[in-house]
Formats: sequence, C-alpha cells, structure tokens
Amino acid sequence: MSSLKLGVEVVSAHDLMAKDGEGSASSFVELHFDNQKFRSTVKEKDLNPVWNETFYFNITDPTNLQNLTLDAYVYNNNKATHSRSFLGRVRLNGTSFVPYSDAVVLHYPLEKRGILSRVKGELGLKVYVIDDPSIRSSNPLPAVESFLNTNSRASEAQSQQEVPNSIPNPFSNDKAESRHTFHHLPKEHNHQQHFTTTATQQPYYSADEMRAEPQQPKIVRMYSASSSQPFDYALKETSPFLGGGQIVGGRVIRSGIPASTYDLVEKMQFLFVRVVKARDLPTMDVSGSLDPYVEVRVGNYTGTTRHFVKNKNPEWNEVFAFARERVQTSAIEVVVKDKDLVKDDFVGLVRFDINEVPTRVPPDSPLAPEWYRLEDKKGDRTKGELMVAVWIGTQADEAFPDAWLSDAATPVDGSAAISTQIRSKVYHAPRLWYLRVNVIEAQDLVPTDKNRFPEVYVRVQVGNQVLKTKPIQGRTMSLRWNEDLLFVVAEPFEDHLIISVEDRVGPSKDENIGRVIIPLNSVEKRADDRLINNRWYNLEKHVAVDVDQLKEKKFASKLHLRLCLDGGYHVLDESTHYSSDLRPTAKQLWKPSIGVLELGILNAEGLHPMKTRDGKGTSDTYCVAKYGHKWVRTRTVMDNLSPKFNEQYTWEVYDPATVLTIGVFDNSQLGENGTNGHRDMKIGKVRIRISTLETGRVYTHSYPLLVLHPSGVKKMGELHLAIRFSCTSLANMLYIYSRPLLPKMHYVRPLSVIQLEMLRHQAVSIVAARLSRSEPPLRKEVVEYMSDVDSHLWSMRRSKANFFRLMSVFSGLFAVGKWFGDVYMWKNPITTVLVHVLFVMLVCFPELILPTVFLYMFLIGIWNYRYRPRYPPHMNTKISHAEAVHPDELDEEFDSFPTSRSAELVRMRYDRLRSVAGRIQTVVGDVATQGERIQALLSWRDPRATAIFVIFCLIAALVLYAIPFQVLAVIAGFYLMRHPRFRHRLPGVPINFFRRLPARTDSML
Repeated sequence: MSSLKLGVEVVSAHDLMAKDGEGSASSFVELHFDNQKFRSTVKEKDLNPVWNETFYFNITDPTNLQNLTLDAYVYNNNKATHSRSFLGRVRLNGTSFVPYSDAVVLHYPLEKRGILSRVKGELGLKVYVIDDPSIRSSNPLPAVESFLNTNSRASEAQSQQEVPNSIPNPFSNDKAESRHTFHHLPKEHNHQQHFTTTATQQPYYSADEMRAEPQQPKIVRMYSASSSQPFDYALKETSPFLGGGQIVGGRVIRSGIPASTYDLVEKMQFLFVRVVKARDLPTMDVSGSLDPYVEVRVGNYTGTTRHFVKNKNPEWNEVFAFARERVQTSAIEVVVKDKDLVKDDFVGLVRFDINEVPTRVPPDSPLAPEWYRLEDKKGDRTKGELMVAVWIGTQADEAFPDAWLSDAATPVDGSAAISTQIRSKVYHAPRLWYLRVNVIEAQDLVPTDKNRFPEVYVRVQVGNQVLKTKPIQGRTMSLRWNEDLLFVVAEPFEDHLIISVEDRVGPSKDENIGRVIIPLNSVEKRADDRLINNRWYNLEKHVAVDVDQLKEKKFASKLHLRLCLDGGYHVLDESTHYSSDLRPTAKQLWKPSIGVLELGILNAEGLHPMKTRDGKGTSDTYCVAKYGHKWVRTRTVMDNLSPKFNEQYTWEVYDPATVLTIGVFDNSQLGENGTNGHRDMKIGKVRIRISTLETGRVYTHSYPLLVLHPSGVKKMGELHLAIRFSCTSLANMLYIYSRPLLPKMHYVRPLSVIQLEMLRHQAVSIVAARLSRSEPPLRKEVVEYMSDVDSHLWSMRRSKANFFRLMSVFSGLFAVGKWFGDVYMWKNPITTVLVHVLFVMLVCFPELILPTVFLYMFLIGIWNYRYRPRYPPHMNTKISHAEAVHPDELDEEFDSFPTSRSAELVRMRYDRLRSVAGRIQTVVGDVATQGERIQALLSWRDPRATAIFVIFCLIAALVLYAIPFQVLAVIAGFYLMRHPRFRHRLPGVPINFFRRLPARTDSML
C-alpha cells in the first residue's frame, strides 16, 4: 500500500452566513476525499471561526490523483433539532495539490450548492501531498447522530487537555514549533480523541501563509484614521485677562476699567525714567575735564547711559523702563559719574520715592522733565543739575519701544551696546521686482582668435545673481539668441546690470568680447504685458595699456536687448503654501484692504534651555512675526524660561488666503560672543491662516512649539497668543474669493516651477541681506527659518506624510465605495431596496440629479456647522508623520545640500530611494498600461479583440437607438445591484475582455 497521503489543514473561516436566528452560527467543516470523510469540531456562536485542525487522507491510487477531488462542506450545527444547515462548500481538483514544502494557506470563497442557496464567506485551507510512512491517516467519521450529540461536550473537555510532548510533528520546523495545531491521531479506542492547547483561540501563524488571520479579541491597526495627536502637543484655549477685559470663548467680557489701544495684551506697569541732560557739572579730574554718564539704579537693576568726553553740559535723552512687578525697593537713584580708566568718580545723585511717582495713561501728553539739584552721598546739595522725568506707565507708552528695559537685560549688565540688540523693532522688507532681460542678438562681434569659429554666449549679472544664455557657434559675426533671463532686484536699485559677451575658448577658459553696464534705475517699469521697446547697446572692452592704467576702447560691436522691470508679478519670497502676501509689486495694481489683523504676543512658558549661564540652563528669548512686507521683533527677555512680552502689533489684510507666521528664537548675539557670535537658535514656529479666523472673534490659545530635531520631534515650550481679525469691508472680502489667487501676469505670462523656485531662493537671500543691515539686525538664519527656505528639499518623512494626506483626501471616495459595495452585496436589504427606488426616480427624472446632489451637500454643510473648528489649525505631528519616523530618515532630512555624509551611507540612501522610485515607476507603468489597452480597442493591434469590440459597438448602437435610454439605465442599474445569489464571484466578461487587450509593455527594453 502506498504511504502517500493528502494533508488538509482546516485553518479558519471568515464572514459566514448567520443561520441560528440570532445573527451567528455554530459551524464545522466536513471533508470528503476518495471515499473518506472527516469532520472538524464545532465552533459555537462564531461567524469567523478558527480551527487549525489537520487531517490526513490515504491516497489509494497515486496515478489517479489528478482525477480525484477534495470537497470541504461548511455546516451550521443546530442543537435544538439535531440537524445541520448548509453554509457553503469548496471543491478542489487533484491538479491543484502540491507538495508540503510548497503549500500555503489559501482562502477560498464558499460556493453555492444550488441556485437557491444563500452563501457568503471564505474558508481557509492548506492542502498538500506528503510521503511519510510515520504518518497515519485520521480516524473515520463517526455516526452523524452521535457526532451531533456529543461534539459540543467533547469539545469542552478537549479544551482542558494539552498535547503530550511525546507526540511528534513531522511537519514542524524551527519557525513553527510554537504553533498550536489540532491533530487527529489514531488511538486504540474506536472513538476519535482530540488534543488541543489552551491557546487554540489565538494561534500563531507562520510567515509562509497567504493571509494572516485576525485575532478575535483585538484588532490592531497600523495607522489611525484620526489625525489626533498627544495632549501635550495639542492646542489649548485660555481665558486671560487682557486690556479690554477677560476673554471667554472668543468674546471679551468687559471690566470696569476703560479699554485702551492695547486690548489684546495684559497691561504691564513699568517705571519710566527719562534722563534728558545735565548742566554746570563740577570738574572731577586734575586736568579739569569731565567725562559724564548716568546710572539709574532701581533695586538690583542698573541702567547706564552713554558717556561724553570732556563735556560739562551733556545731553543724553535716554529712557529706562523697569518692570514694576520686579521692583523690590521704594527708592530710585539717578547717579551722575565721571568715566575714568581706573575707577569711575562719583559726581552726584538725585533720589525719588516710588510711592510719589505719578501715573501716566495715554493719550495724556508726555510728562514734562524737571531740573533737579545734584546731591552728594550724605544728602547735601552739590554743584550741577540734572533734568529728569519719572512716571509709571504701561507698554502703550510711546517711550516704551526705544527704552532700555529691565526685563530685557541682566541685573549686572545695562550697557547701551546690549540695549540696541534687545529692543523691539518693526521692519519693512524691501519691495521686490522681477527684472526681465531679453537677449535678442549681437552684431559685428570681433573675437580675439580669428582662426576658429567662436562659441559665444551672453553672461548677465545683477549683484550675486548670474545667468547665461546657451552658447552658439558663430559662423557669422551676427548671432541670435532671443532668450529671456529673469532676476530678482529690490528697491532702492543700488546694483548695476552687467552684461558681457563671452567666447568659450576652452573647457574652463572664457574670453570677454565686450560688455555693457546699465544702471537698474534707468530700466523701464511695466505693470502689464505690454511690449517694451528694444534697444541696441554698444559693447565696451577693457584694453590694458600698462600696469597702472586701463582705458576703455569703443568699437562697432552691438548687443540687442529688451529690458524691463515686471511689476505685474508677485515676487515669491516665501513658500507658496505659507504666503503672507499675494499682491503684485506695482502699487497701482493694489486693491483696498479688506480688514485688520491684530496680534498680541503675551508670553511663553516652559521653554527648553538653549544655553548655560552661571551653571544653569537658560534662554534669551525673542519673537519674530511676519505678515506681508512688515516684520516685527519683540524685545529680548534675558535669562528667563517663561518670558512675558505683552506686545501688540497690527497689519492690514488684503487677502484672506494668507498666513501669519510667528517664530520664537534664542538670542545668541549677547555676552562674550558679541554680534559676531553664534547663530540665533530656533525654538519653534506657529502659522495661522487668516481665512480660518472668524471676524471679530478674539482667539487666545497656547500654541505648542514643536520642532523636528535629528533625534525626533520635540516640544520646546508653549507660546501664548491673542489674535483678532476685523473685517473693514465684507463686500470686498467676499469679492476676493472670486478673484485669482495670484496677479494677472502669473496667468498671462506664466513662469515655470523651476524658475519660481530659483527666483524664490534669490528673493529670500535679498530680503535676508537687507534686514540684516537693520539695527538691531534680523539675522539671515531667522529670515530663512521664517520663510521656509528649505521646504523644497527632499525628505522621506515629508513624502510619506504627503502620501497619507492624499489617502485621507480620497478616504471619502473610499467610504462611498465601501457603502456602495455593501449595497451591491445586499448587506442591508432595506438600504439596498431604498437605493433601487432612488435610482429609478433619478433615471426617470434626470433633472433631479443635480438638485439632489447640491441639496445633499447643503445638508452636510449645515450638519457640520455644529462641529466646526473653534480654533485655528496648528502643526500636527501625526499629519507630519513625525512620530513614527526612522532616525536615518531624519538624519537624511537634516543633511546639508550637497550631502556631507559618508559614501556608504549615501549609497544606502540612494538604494532606498531607488526602491521607492521603483514602486512609483510600477504604478505609473500600470496606469499607462490601462490607457494603452483603451487605445488598443480600436487600433486592431489585437485583430480578434478589435473585431469583437467593433461588432459590440454596432449592436449597442442599434439597441440604444431602438430602446429608450432610461430603460437601459434601469436595467443596467438593477443588473449591477442584483442579489448575490444571482452573482458569480469571478470577474465579469467586460473586465476579462479588457485585461486581455495588448499594451506596449512587450515593446519595452
């Protein structure tokens, strides 16, 4: 007798039909093969049962194996009537049996027994042929009556037993040793005895299975559909007491105190001391000179004016502001000193009592300064007088922006040099223009080497920007290019346009044929696409006469140019996704503003230490806000991890589709490094889109400062802001929504994406260079961080995030498809019948289709109004894919361009990029294949397929001509949504026909 056996592992079933009247089923599997029958255990009340039971059939005639069939019947066990009901079957031919080494778990759709059968679900089987004499076949099937009566009780007893270690498993390998299977092994007794483990309900699946079975108690998802993030990273709404009153739910609860101009910040009281001038100061040195300066002392804080050399009547006119909450003394000392090399001499002082200092509230006029006689340390009057004004005010005082601030300086350092680096300032970015240089042609060129055809190109330079035309081999001395070169220039136009004609003599050697220098302020401006007059320019060439002298030689060579400053474009100096201004350069094209944006920068909390001072971590923090051409910088609050700014700024808004950006930085230009020290460190950034703000609502939120570091995402603290958008013209704002996003010239003469990206980089460099020349300077790294200068660089993390954003966008379509699939499969018969009725109505009355769609969207919008966002969106770590990012991907993102990593690491990343690109290449190829198959329908590339399609088109035309379209639509819809009992599980004829059409894949190398 042959030892060849057929092994059948009944793994599981999925989505079975409910048969017990309670929405469930007690299922078991019965196997039929070569006149042998075996049956699995019953899984009570489970539509997704898991068995993992193995059976072995004897193969009586191995030569006839291909003609044999394996039938697996799934039944529902009915305890009450001791009967069974049919749930489906699977029939496998002998030609599909494979050796054990090639076997995998396959999930077969259950088939009907007859046309009236109701069947759904899948059955997972692993079928293989094995030749092992040590394996004996399973016991024969017991009587049906005894099985149905005893199976339930037997299965309960079996769950308490364990498989003895002495039972061998000849099919197990190292990977599957821990796998819990249900074996049927022969014993001396006549009845069948089963062994199982207590972990049968949660089996382990090996890697070679086609599809892993779900664990019943818990379903683990790789990616959550929700974009929620950890609570610590979320936006927090606050209810602070501001100048206008308490903010509760975006509304201002007025207090008894009258509102001031600064109603979006907390009122901070400051003690102001204005030192104006002195007169008749005494002489302190033997030489009879005096180098006076003034120290203002309030508690531990000391502010110092600049000193004058040999001046007894100096004028300072400097203001010092001391935070009232930090003042721990009741005395103010204004001391006049004489600057000396060794030790400064005491000249005299003036004392004030804080309790007697008057309070000033704008719009009151400034307090008039008074003359005070100087006193010595004992209180006696001395020679000299000092003009001083002392008052208590708030940050709304006009003297506040230029004052020396106690909370912006250390208690031991109050020099004027540091004061210039820490004051709050408002900057205006330069107005940028696109400079268009149209190089048309050149005539009468005179090359140096007349024995060769010159290879001529035109080189155009403006500042640090250099562009070149394509080289042309000059067989004649008149050459034509007609190329447009674009540059970014800023007002005032200080640079010159330098255009030179070059001859490429060698690979790295160019010879100047001639050049022309044109001042930018002489170039014509335009605000539309009107044609600018061209002009011929004489080329000049420098000829050396001797070592110390150069003279210019003019000759007949000419260059034909068309120059203009294009003011009809908006010069992009920031990422297009976060633009804060979309107006064209030319002011005559500006529309009136639609509103006012007010920003109150309140405070920051829980900042991460950015430096170490006196053995402890600290930070010197300031904020920068950017919107349009206006940049603002708060004062630097030194040595504080919870700084309070309470500064308010306003901007005019011209377009709601713009973004306000607020950045927080650590000032690294103070201390021993000075202004030439390290780069200012970024702490975090907040973006607020104006269109997401309700008109008139005050948004007071604490924004987490999230920064991506090479080690991962990190929260650097929180920034507390108050924002209000006030609409001045509702009609203008609604009209803006119908206008193009960018100015007209971007659509009349569009620029390529590559041009825009290159020009944006140049624009950011120009803006950074101009703002760095201010006092205090807005450094280059700050401008680049606020403008997202590196947003165009490759990042694996950002690519994954964009992919999942795309999947989220199409999730609605997927949900509709799933819903229609449920209707299609009659999951809920009532819903399917209602869809049929609605479909017939829409086919009979097609004029109702569009009104129904728009009414449905209207109702969805009204319903979603209840759940509208109450706060502006903020950076989300889940959407950014920053939580699950691999460290190597972060290292790649923070790598410089060009790379500075080792060759091996770059090779590994290149291979990874090739792998990703290969998948994209496959998807693009599949899409192209489907398109080529559509083309092949009528191309006669496959003559039989085209003939079939042409005949079908003729028959369809006749049928459509004879039968009304509405009747055909109803028939097609009903056929598409027919009951699963009348539907076959294999693909339809049209799909099979389409997939057999040829594509051009076989023509590719």
